[in-house]
Amino acid sequence: MVSFGLIEEWQPAPGRLVSWHATPAAVAGADRAPRHPVPPSHQQEEYLRLAHRNVEATFRFSGLCVVTAAVPGLLDRGAMTRAINAFLLRHDTFRTWFAIGSDGVVHRHLVAPEVVEFAERERGLVTGAQIRAHVQESTPGPFRWNCFTFGAIEHEDSTTLYLAVDHLHTDGVAQYISCFELAHLYLREVGEDTGQLSAPASFLDYCARERTASAALTRTSPGVRRWLELLRGNGGELPCFPLDLGKRPGAYPRSAHRTFPLFDEAAALRFEKVCRDHGAEFTGGIFAAAALTERELLDSDYYFTLSPISTRSTVAELVSVGWYVTLVPVAFPIGATATFARTLTAAQRAYDTGLTLTHVSPHRVLQLAADDPDITVRPGWSAPMLSYVDARDFTGNHYFDTPGTGIYANRAATEQVLLWINRLPTATTLSVIYPDTPTAHHSVTRYVTTLRSIMRTTSP
Repeated sequence: MVSFGLIEEWQPAPGRLVSWHATPAAVAGADRAPRHPVPPSHQQEEYLRLAHRNVEATFRFSGLCVVTAAVPGLLDRGAMTRAINAFLLRHDTFRTWFAIGSDGVVHRHLVAPEVVEFAERERGLVTGAQIRAHVQESTPGPFRWNCFTFGAIEHEDSTTLYLAVDHLHTDGVAQYISCFELAHLYLREVGEDTGQLSAPASFLDYCARERTASAALTRTSPGVRRWLELLRGNGGELPCFPLDLGKRPGAYPRSAHRTFPLFDEAAALRFEKVCRDHGAEFTGGIFAAAALTERELLDSDYYFTLSPISTRSTVAELVSVGWYVTLVPVAFPIGATATFARTLTAAQRAYDTGLTLTHVSPHRVLQLAADDPDITVRPGWSAPMLSYVDARDFTGNHYFDTPGTGIYANRAATEQVLLWINRLPTATTLSVIYPDTPTAHHSVTRYVTTLRSIMRTTSP
């Protein structure tokens, strides 16, 4: 099954390392790339600004996403080189880089296709610790074009592959897409008939559409009004994790991680049936359980969180690598005598209502509300999130049970609690990233223990 965690938890076997990086000529050519008029997406812009504001941090503040897989046999390095370059040219997000100008504007630069060239570099025999250090040290940050690298660790009779990409260019769905495409392209290069890959959408086109749509929003737009109502009802603030996390003002809290088993597929199907018997879906059941967790821990009468939602809306976007994500609100009251069955309806309705705001970016809402005295959210804000991903329908999901398959992140800065519930073909897991403080460890354990208990007792 796919492993989730921080990069320190990745334990590749030692072997001979070969890695793929942009050639010096490609880097030089990319540095000369002209500005392009399409801005970054709202999510990308806020991410870049946050990284820029925290450039003095003594560690990599931005996110690094590492996807790994183990395959039998030794690699054909030439075929992998061709596959990597073909992969990069399929997705235009990999031909862009950004800089913040003296005018404070985040400018995109677009690299010409003929400039893109990655080549292999022999690294010799390495240990697992050396591999982890190499991946982090050799993958540039988000203000460099070449903030993505590839590698292969050759063992006696198998090979461990990895792809490391700054979060700027990837989301959870894109990581699955990347794994499948690279495998497909490599097999094609070694002569296997793998059929044709569908043409991906342009991420730049998506960014242009998003910005055009958000530019038309005003404070009187229905979606903007709904966001502002929720914020005003929460004291002008975004939600926060309900328990103390032990954060210190001015500190850079590093990430901690834990992953817990939640259901095997039989139990997941039983949980889903309970939800559907009461007019909800699996997702509604997750938010109902989260609301009841807060009710049990804090006697809360109102639940409010954010959920990351994929904004891919076309067939071509479903195979496109990029950061196609926004945050939607999930908010509803919790009755004093609430049961799981009764809470399901409210949770599902709140989630469905939140989905209607998919194309109303909270970043744009807060720009429009900058002079609103009732809204106190400030630049650099963070909020908890609860994500649900059903990966059973992803192309190539049969690879998820392959030993050595994993998705890892660096220990970037984390101020809030981020929860992912991932439903895979054979099991459903709960992963949580949170500030690495003693108080947060205790609080997260209390929260997750309660949440798991509520979810499991509904599917005996």
